[in-house]
Amino acid sequence: MNQISSTPSNNATLGAALMVIASLAFAGTNVLQSILPWQYGVSSTGMAFWQYVIASVLALPLILRIGVHNLRTKKPLAHEVRAFVSALGVHVFVYGFASGVPIWQMVTLLATGPLFIILGSTLFLHERATPQRLSAALVGFVGAIIISGVGSESLSWATLIPITAAALWATTDVLTKYLARQESPETMTISLLVLMTPNHLLILLAVNAFAWLLPSGIATGFPFALPSGNGLLLLLLLGALTAFAQYLLSFAYKVADATYLQPFGDLKVPLSGLLGWIFLSQVPGILFWPGAVLILGASSYILWSESQKPERLSFA
Repeated sequence: MNQISSTPSNNATLGAALMVIASLAFAGTNVLQSILPWQYGVSSTGMAFWQYVIASVLALPLILRIGVHNLRTKKPLAHEVRAFVSALGVHVFVYGFASGVPIWQMVTLLATGPLFIILGSTLFLHERATPQRLSAALVGFVGAIIISGVGSESLSWATLIPITAAALWATTDVLTKYLARQESPETMTISLLVLMTPNHLLILLAVNAFAWLLPSGIATGFPFALPSGNGLLLLLLLGALTAFAQYLLSFAYKVADATYLQPFGDLKVPLSGLLGWIFLSQVPGILFWPGAVLILGASSYILWSESQKPERLSFA
């Protein structure tokens, strides 16, 4: 059966722009997540909890604006699974740092996410993994590897931790695209923000209840103390950026295919490096630049390629 591609040219530019802005917001959250623990002594697990509490509170005006009745859904289980998997990815990723996985390995292996997304979108959403999309995703992945400086450390079993986090967050993105076929961006954003907080609590309760079965370092108790002064302001900014980025992400998936959008999601890597340079005085290594060029080139290529065929036919 013939069907029109779900990413026509008029939506391609909008989806790409939304994803780029979301990537910038996510890069901002990465910088804040580095500043708060090291400069203000905020616990990583506590920070993740308050991050989504704040984001949920900031989303209340949006709930009132669109009306609570518009948050009704026929897929409550899918929303809950999406929120739980997303929260679990946060805790797995935090544990990676606690286990001593080098930052460059975390960045590199987390960049495997687009490959998981393309696999999931192709198998479960029946999107077309065109050669252009696959090549752009692979080029973006290579760019992330170059930026990370892979090869300077030896790999260990602990490197499976960021790969697991990447797979969990890729599952979240695939579920976002699945829900976007019927749900509004407002519904998807608010449901995620509201459900993330109880799911963080659920995970922390489970971790502490079964601490004797888990590797040491996972069960960290309930460090929910709030910072004061500038630390509190930065934590509020972190929550605001999280709400903003999640809304943009949901809207991007509403107008464009997940496989098409992934190269633009890779922009988080060079953007995080640039923001770290500006705000943390962490000067990127020389390999940062060729890697950034590859990622930007992949994003530009896929945007140009998709815009050349606004009404491409696919067969399903």
